[in-house]
Amino acid sequence: MNYIDKLKYSAQKTNSIICMGIDPIPEYMPYLHQDTGRNITAFFEILFQEMIQKNILPGAFKPNLGFFSCLDRPRENIFSGSAALSEILDMLDSLFPGIPVILDYKRGDIARSSANYALEGFESWGCDSVTVSPWMGSDSVEPFLKEAALHNGGVYLLNRTSNPGSREFQNVIDEDSGKPMFRIAAEYISRWAEQYPGTGAVTGATSLIELKEIADFYSEAAIPLLIPGVGSQGGSAQEVMGTLKKSAYNTDIVRINVSSAITHPWAKKGEKAPEDWKDVCVNSLRYFNEAAV
Repeated sequence: MNYIDKLKYSAQKTNSIICMGIDPIPEYMPYLHQDTGRNITAFFEILFQEMIQKNILPGAFKPNLGFFSCLDRPRENIFSGSAALSEILDMLDSLFPGIPVILDYKRGDIARSSANYALEGFESWGCDSVTVSPWMGSDSVEPFLKEAALHNGGVYLLNRTSNPGSREFQNVIDEDSGKPMFRIAAEYISRWAEQYPGTGAVTGATSLIELKEIADFYSEAAIPLLIPGVGSQGGSAQEVMGTLKKSAYNTDIVRINVSSAITHPWAKKGEKAPEDWKDVCVNSLRYFNEAAV
């Protein structure tokens, strides 16, 4: 099964195109274990079981490597963050077979370094797809595309991101073509996708005008979109769906990412985890599943 088929299969299996971001914020998690890494693992183990019991599932998972690796202290021989991520990935494989796992690490470097980073994502961590910055060009991107092809995996390339500063570079108009840089990036992504199916694009929910232009451009091609920015960043799942439908885009291969608004909804107000945190998280996932139809 190639990556496009994995996305379609998981959307049908779970009736969801929500991507559940796994970005643990230790200070907002319930206290289950004195060790931070073990506490993160315990939190997600309990939450995953609750999701299964209530049959409320996402269409993908996206652990962010930075939220785990920052807990490691390699020079002190401490790898609690990496150990937690490893355990969580094992749980995802065993509890949610067929649901893609996207490693969010936004790599991109010169060719040999990119090849090593690609091995990190697909071999070391064993994920189905990875996020990559395309801004160093083809020789930086192609090692990821080639490695993904070996694993029937996917690569999501940053196209028009959800952060406020993205327009400082991504919306700059190229003098030769008269096009914004995000549109030029989309053209490259489209060409790479012709050779490497499973090549996708990261496009933020906080920039609906740009999202519409990109969705229009990709609508006739099977280029999966990963759409962050819904939830704490202010994006709306309903508005994203309305935009995609106007473009006649195949939403089975879209994943709308929601992270802390599912796993730490109380964090936005700076509150501690409530006693019924399991129900709060699962109900939040239910809400976003229902909104993204």
